[in-house]
Amino acid sequence: MIQRLLVLLLLLCTSCTSLPQKGNALEWTLQWEDEFETEGAPDSTKWSFSGRRSPDWACYCADNPATTFVKDGQLYLRGIQNEDSADTAKYQTACIQTKDKFAFRYGKVEVRAKLSKGKGSWPAIWLMPQEGRYGGWPHSGEIDIMEHLNYDSIVYQTLHSHYIDNLNQKTNPLYFATAPFKEDEYNTFGLEWHPDRLDFFINGQKTFSYPKLENADPSQWPFDQDFFIILDQALGGNWVGSIKDEDLPVQMIVDWVRVYQNSNGQK
Repeated sequence: MIQRLLVLLLLLCTSCTSLPQKGNALEWTLQWEDEFETEGAPDSTKWSFSGRRSPDWACYCADNPATTFVKDGQLYLRGIQNEDSADTAKYQTACIQTKDKFAFRYGKVEVRAKLSKGKGSWPAIWLMPQEGRYGGWPHSGEIDIMEHLNYDSIVYQTLHSHYIDNLNQKTNPLYFATAPFKEDEYNTFGLEWHPDRLDFFINGQKTFSYPKLENADPSQWPFDQDFFIILDQALGGNWVGSIKDEDLPVQMIVDWVRVYQNSNGQK
């Protein structure tokens, strides 16, 4: 009788340890998207021209159907030689944003895109603060989900802030990473944004994480405010270098952009 009880207890304990454990995976709910299904200009309810300005990435921006258009369910963002006699710039580039149309705080953003290559090519997928509550750049932060340079077989994923750029705190924690991507193919570039960290992804694989530090200078974490999305295909600049005209046009083709919120609450 005692032996039978011991066997029964052993079976019960074994069955307890084999019970499936409840996972803590986040459940994401789609909040905003663009599948680029209407040909012509990008949807004006979602995107606007970001404007030509002095920073390197924006110095050739042009609100031109030759640089920015939707065709066959895809968004084309191009860097081209300028053929518009009314524009004195040598080049024209695509620069669009969701500012004042859509911004979000925390969640997941994914962009499926294909990159081309060329000397001076600089496509980017990134986030900037809607209001800039901590002041002008870099005080209110910048989140670069993907930047690609020239003929590289890697992309950059980077953060900017007063803590990083002005206080020069670039290793505590490390503020950027590089990672390979599938060349000449579509890749999904992603970010999971939590109140205590930023996790970067390429094709579903985590490549880099930037944590919120305890007891750090407050400027280390300006990432607690709404940010909007920027997509652009820039040319040239101090970081990228010179432009080779023979390599133009270059382009980033975007299949879709999707933003999710965590239905279980942020962690």
